Amino acid sequence: MKNRVGKYTVRELGIFAAFIALIVALAVVSGGTSISPRNLVLVIKQASINGILSVGMMFVIVSGGIDLSVGSILAVSGVAASMFAHPGEYHLAIPVALAMLVGLALGCANGFLVAFGEIPPFIVTLGMLTMGRGLALILSGGSPIYNISKPFENLAGGFFPSAGFPYRAPILSVYFLAVVAAGAFVLTRTVYGRHVYAVGGNEMSARISGIRVGLVKMSVYAISGALSGLAGLLLASRIVSGNPNSGSGYELDAIAAVTIGGISMSGGAGKWHGAVIGTIFIAVMGNGLDLMGMPSNLQLVIKGAIIIAAVFYDIRAKRKR
Repeated sequence: MKNRVGKYTVRELGIFAAFIALIVALAVVSGGTSISPRNLVLVIKQASINGILSVGMMFVIVSGGIDLSVGSILAVSGVAASMFAHPGEYHLAIPVALAMLVGLALGCANGFLVAFGEIPPFIVTLGMLTMGRGLALILSGGSPIYNISKPFENLAGGFFPSAGFPYRAPILSVYFLAVVAAGAFVLTRTVYGRHVYAVGGNEMSARISGIRVGLVKMSVYAISGALSGLAGLLLASRIVSGNPNSGSGYELDAIAAVTIGGISMSGGAGKWHGAVIGTIFIAVMGNGLDLMGMPSNLQLVIKGAIIIAAVFYDIRAKRKR
């Protein structure tokens, strides 16, 4: 094909090149601080949380939707889990299961309203973004929930066994890799994955082909909600508290990661590894800008510009095809 080099598209190769250029530039500007082992561990931790959200966002966007509520669902799930994670009160399985169930329930609510209520996903998930943040504040009383048990803290606060290596990988990276592996398998190796692409590519054709479009739509929001619940659980474990304000702006990072990775915002196109590259790109860029002392508000402007540029490129490429 005209826009392919081997098995990769020009855009995918461009993403790889930009990623390498970003790492080199930040290493030079920071005097090597950005690639120090200590800083790399910090980047991996941040990328892991956002990466889990990005996998869920990937399913939603491939199906032709969008989920603006992932950050708020993360906050509600983290608060709910922390309420049952005090030392000596409940078994660890209770807060873990509760976080996942809260995320799944809110994701299913999004999916039901989009698929069967026929409400635009932007409106539904924008409403859930506001409702979820309110629920997190109500459950926590407006303050972070502390006094977390050690087993709960160790869920995301530990490190994977080093096996003789001088530097250990954060356990968060293991969760991220497991979620990526599962998401990649489902999207590329199952009938369900093909149905998700079909619904995002042409909903009418998918419906004529016998695909149960409503259930597929509802399921992708359920997946996004459950992964947001998992991310909320892990973030609460990492910061050793259930903070109702956590996850603010995370939906922007997840959407940016997916769009940077080449997954089309109009649905039906994109590869799982694009979401991974986009996630790491966003984490490295954010960390580098922090090291350079750039204000967080300006970083939001940059992320927003990146999303607009990625969507603009996608639209132009589709028009050419």
